[in-house]
Amino acid sequence: MVVIFAYTELLLLAVADVCLSYRQARFSYLKVKYLFFTWLAVFISSWVVYVQYSSYTELCRGHECKSTIWAHESTNPPQCLCQCDKYRKGVIDGSACSSLCDKDTLYLGKCLSTKSNNQVYSGSWGDLEGVIKCQMGDVLHYVLGAEMEPRKEAALFDKPTKGTSVEKFKEMVFSHLKAKVGEQANLVDLASLVLSVADGNKDGHISLPEAKSAWALLQLNEVLLMIILQDKEHTPKLLGFCGDLYVTEKVQYTSLYGVSVPWLMELWIPSGVRRSMDQWFTPSWPRKAKISIGLLEFVEDVFHGTFGNFLMCDVSAANFGYNDKHDLKMVDMRRIVPEASLREAMRDRRCEADEDCVYGTDCRTSCDLTKRRCTPEVIQPNLAKACLALRDYLLRGAPSEIREELEKQLYSCMALKGTTDQMEMEHSLILNNLKTLLWKKISYTKDS
Repeated sequence: MVVIFAYTELLLLAVADVCLSYRQARFSYLKVKYLFFTWLAVFISSWVVYVQYSSYTELCRGHECKSTIWAHESTNPPQCLCQCDKYRKGVIDGSACSSLCDKDTLYLGKCLSTKSNNQVYSGSWGDLEGVIKCQMGDVLHYVLGAEMEPRKEAALFDKPTKGTSVEKFKEMVFSHLKAKVGEQANLVDLASLVLSVADGNKDGHISLPEAKSAWALLQLNEVLLMIILQDKEHTPKLLGFCGDLYVTEKVQYTSLYGVSVPWLMELWIPSGVRRSMDQWFTPSWPRKAKISIGLLEFVEDVFHGTFGNFLMCDVSAANFGYNDKHDLKMVDMRRIVPEASLREAMRDRRCEADEDCVYGTDCRTSCDLTKRRCTPEVIQPNLAKACLALRDYLLRGAPSEIREELEKQLYSCMALKGTTDQMEMEHSLILNNLKTLLWKKISYTKDS
């Protein structure tokens, strides 16, 4: 009996020892597993932070707007010149230079850049809120191409040259405008508008530094359009400039609809869910109708206006915003180009198929297969592209009593083709009918 109890005690001790060893082994395994996943989480988090920081530092180089311009000499390596040094040495000048360089009252706030060579910041200029834009490392001269990026060339503010008279500068401006917007009877008036903007200090004279700054900015489609449409309701005001940096009116809401999410989350959201999310975060329907009327009015502003016809080559929601009164305001007009410039560029472009004849995302012509050249005429007018952008925006939540008619008019609008005189009459009729339908529905609401 004693032997049995002794054996049992030994057996229990052995089992207890095995259990203890198992627990220790399992604890060690769990510890190693925990440490591994902790290390993995730290590694992934660090990688995400690094990628975000790298992306931010690449996209957001606002300090360089103030301190750096790359000057490329044909015989010398790139050298870094201070923009404020250029101002103080009398190379450039403008209405914002003193605030930027002397008074330090031009403040760059939140980075809004989407491309590293086009810096965009919200900011303030004294008591004014605005948006500050400047170009990085590229000449301020746009070449029509698929990517719509500035050409990589020197940006030396070398025109006009020393000794150029005011009359000669006027001739330069006139010739440039003629090339951009085409031959027109009122080019003299447009040149006068440009010269009035070039006079940054409003002393009635254009100095050589002011002329250099104005000439550089005049190469940009957005600045040219701001000058042309400076009295129009839906165009942000050009508040001031210094060299290749310019300040515009701030737009409170910077997209027609949608909600911003971190880029990492964006990768995992299905496109269908993303479109639904965009529609969830929109104003009430009467307010959407008012914003849409503003877009239609902007189409009128750029369609055969006083200084020619301009083509909207990227009609996406991110380019349109609105203020607290739900009046449409343009956010980005870099991809709105003079029709004359587009026609000339397309005429010289070689092609094998229609897909080769695209400028931006929305300006398309066809390929003449006999000549292997793009035709100069755009396939769709601005109005058709605007209606496509507004279709889902307006139809969601539309009052039942006008939904069928609204849908019919939007689809008729989207079907517009060509640029003939007959199309222009149809264009005006559809645009007016659509505006009338929307105004009639919201004219007695508080949102109107």
